[in-house]
Amino acid sequence: MRYGLGVPTGTEGLMYAVPYADIDQAVELAVKAEEHGFESVWGNDHITTQKYVRDSFAAPPRYYDPFAYFSYVAAVTRNVRLATAIMVLPFRNPVVAAKQVATLDHLSHGRAVLGVGIGAYREEFQAMAPGVPLHRGEHAEEAIAGLRALFTERRASYEGKWVRFDDVESYPKPVQDPLPILSGGNSPGSRSRAARLADGWLPACLSPAEAAAGLSRIKTEAEEHGRTLGDRFEVALQVCVSVAPTREQAWRRFESSQLFHHLVSLSQTTLKDQGVDDLMSRNLIGTPQDIKEQISQYEAAGVNTMAALLFAADSVDETIDMMARFGQEVITR
Repeated sequence: MRYGLGVPTGTEGLMYAVPYADIDQAVELAVKAEEHGFESVWGNDHITTQKYVRDSFAAPPRYYDPFAYFSYVAAVTRNVRLATAIMVLPFRNPVVAAKQVATLDHLSHGRAVLGVGIGAYREEFQAMAPGVPLHRGEHAEEAIAGLRALFTERRASYEGKWVRFDDVESYPKPVQDPLPILSGGNSPGSRSRAARLADGWLPACLSPAEAAAGLSRIKTEAEEHGRTLGDRFEVALQVCVSVAPTREQAWRRFESSQLFHHLVSLSQTTLKDQGVDDLMSRNLIGTPQDIKEQISQYEAAGVNTMAALLFAADSVDETIDMMARFGQEVITR
């Protein structure tokens, strides 16, 4: 099992209160993650503040561009993979996104991972492009195919309903061949794109049984399209972490955290198919022994990366302390 930390490129006001981390603290978290045995860091992607966040906090949250952030982190770390979880496809022209990702892969000497999705909050795209029609699922389908063409073809063209570009010679290509693209999200559309187009699946907040069922559907659809998903197919599950001496203490800490309120906010979007009534079984909440047992269940279900782990903390210092204990009590045992 591999472990990844969710870094605060766009977590203030959502997963953490405002303020949580300035840019120096955000970089420090990535450096500390590598020191404590995490093999990857995962940054999310937000452009503007969501209405419910504006209503919740007097000050606006700080959202950092994930590619600019990771380009800096690449210079101060040596081994951690640098992953988006997720890059919101409608925010970026695929030609520009391909250039950003390829450049990051060179700066990091082959450590870039591109998790992509449609975005949890439609209002962000509407704020960027008011009145512009977009079917986000169809757009994602075309954008992933377009990115793949830009990563692999000398001169790439794509003609779709939502994505179009012509005779683009984009160099250098990524160091990795293929550069891993993971389909983010729990929806049937996300699973289908993972099965047909991607190198992995990046769901969130699933129980071991739900992860196993989702992966089974992906494998079935992949085989229907002539693909066999081998050991390199990454199943990177995003969950929250609350560790305490007793299960009750761990739950109380989680329930009082901003993470809990964030998951409730996703009940009409990312988590609409499974709801938020049983968050204990869909996150790592309990004693160190509880968590190790649940991770074993995830591993048996086919999950090979516990990605973008978010700790139920109120400050960066508290997060670093929790990461250190998690590294000692879970990762290294």
